[in-house]
Amino acid sequence: MMEPSGLRSVSEVIAEDGDGIESASSSGLPRPAVQNRLQKFAPLDGLGYFDEEADVAIPGKNDVFHVYKAGSEGPVVFCLHGGGYSGLSFALSASKIKKSARVVAMDLRGHGKTTTDDELDLSIETLCDDVLAVLTTMYGATPPAIVLVGHSMGGSVAVHVAAKKTLQNIHGLIVVDVVEGTAMASLVHMQKILAARMQHFPTIEKAVEWSIKGGSLRNPESARVSVPSTLKYNDSKKCYTYRTPLEETERYWRRWYEGLSEKFLSCPAPKLLLLAGTDRLDRSLTIGQMQGKFQTVVVRGSGHAIQEDAPEEFASIVLNFISRNRIGPHGVEIPAISQRFSFSPSSSRPGI
Repeated sequence: MMEPSGLRSVSEVIAEDGDGIESASSSGLPRPAVQNRLQKFAPLDGLGYFDEEADVAIPGKNDVFHVYKAGSEGPVVFCLHGGGYSGLSFALSASKIKKSARVVAMDLRGHGKTTTDDELDLSIETLCDDVLAVLTTMYGATPPAIVLVGHSMGGSVAVHVAAKKTLQNIHGLIVVDVVEGTAMASLVHMQKILAARMQHFPTIEKAVEWSIKGGSLRNPESARVSVPSTLKYNDSKKCYTYRTPLEETERYWRRWYEGLSEKFLSCPAPKLLLLAGTDRLDRSLTIGQMQGKFQTVVVRGSGHAIQEDAPEEFASIVLNFISRNRIGPHGVEIPAISQRFSFSPSSSRPGI
């Protein structure tokens, strides 16, 4: 594949900055000011937010899915990240949610530390099968109460998993900033958007810095946790690049979102649509919301990755949802269960 004309080489990035990594021919002394500035973007360990991480090997296959876990009581908030992200996208939110519920965030196929036979098979069918396989391997035939949470592409996967109705203990569905109409309309621009990204980074710190200043994240702390897991080192070019080549998976994109609104509305579990803007409901969802089929919450001032940009508000909204729907460790419980969940009602702003 030819490189886009807007792609800049590592040497151009270094030369432009003037304060990146030093070249091999440099004989000057280290510059402390540069080191201090880059330290602001140094990676943070995900285990400072999650309690543990583990590999889930699927019986009979060569697929091993990496998961991050937090908390020891309550229902399981099972988190699915967006395309190009990783399970660490939910790290800061998990550190808040785990006080009242368990959190599991998995690295989907082709992402993070997960390894599979076919890293580029991001078809909605395969992704759904992966999630069901991980849940079955982790919990067997009697899983605890599960609240599925999915961001962007992961939101589509969460909806499709819930719509299959093969896993009986799904007691809640939270979809984060993805609506069929908007997503389908944006697909024609997606290759240009991907090509316009900075492609090569001399250091991880530079990648974190770019994700905040020119990328899609607004929370520096979250970026320092999640961005390193979205990168891999390119030995031939001696730089970091993206772990997931999303541009090579275009044939699957349309199926992620086709019919998503009707599938979402048909899911029997309580549903929440969490949005970063008020103009994103398509016709089916607008009618469904007016009929009270789901709740909408708008988080103003956040970008697309709400769970990263506003982790405290995101956690409060999730716990509010669990409390209001009386979801306990094994399913729906008596009203007193709500007293176990602490949240700030004022932090959840209703949408249209």
